[in-house]
Amino acid sequence: MLELKSVGILLRDADQSFPLEFLKSVLKRVGGTMHLIDQSLPADKLDLIIAMGGDGTVLKALDMNPECPVLAINYGSVGFLTAGDRTQLADLVSRLLDDDYLVSERILLHCEYPGGSATVINEVVLRSSWRMINVEVSVDGAKIRTIRGDGVIVGTPTGSTGYLLSVGGPIVMPDAQCFVLDGINEYNFTSRALILPASAEIHLRLTTLLPDQEAYVYIDGSQASQVAAGAEIHLSRSPRRAKLIFFERDYFFRNLSSRLSWY
Repeated sequence: MLELKSVGILLRDADQSFPLEFLKSVLKRVGGTMHLIDQSLPADKLDLIIAMGGDGTVLKALDMNPECPVLAINYGSVGFLTAGDRTQLADLVSRLLDDDYLVSERILLHCEYPGGSATVINEVVLRSSWRMINVEVSVDGAKIRTIRGDGVIVGTPTGSTGYLLSVGGPIVMPDAQCFVLDGINEYNFTSRALILPASAEIHLRLTTLLPDQEAYVYIDGSQASQVAAGAEIHLSRSPRRAKLIFFERDYFFRNLSSRLSWY
């Protein structure tokens, strides 16, 4: 059962109309307080975040504090990670207050890269701004292959419906304990995505880069670091877990059917 004393609201943008007064009044009836999330409110002080947007808004909410449960309402265009659409808001909030919900806990990646480290919700991408690069891939200390292409992507089950999906990776059930490694536009037509256990220690090493070429590390779609030839990235399971709230046990397949037109 969730505490709802302090609930944060994260909005996609300020151009849409959001039912903030409704949420404020509902939370007030159960002794809760609503806060619009900005830089002045630490997310670790919240019991719940209601993200009103698409998957990008959900990722922002989870990034603020992966330990804080997130209820995502789709005000965007895709919404694989959302629990329902805006027309269902009143019903979803009512079920939340009645403790009629489930919490989906997702494994995350921990990434160490040149210049920093980060918790990864969706994926880590190492890629060049132009031309192909060579990346040595090692798992648990053993070199398994060299990927030659636009780059390499390593993602979580949650990320399998994000960038991984667009590069032809598999769709993975959100509660699966695994990671997915794939090349991006790889210059090898026999290449395939690799499913790795969550216990795997993954090591990427950028081996070649032309003098006028640039390469970057991206974390969940945002540029984290520019890297040079010889740069190394280490990936392993994070001790943290993301928590998303849903209301139906078949929510994942419902979202797939709706978003991908599986009828």
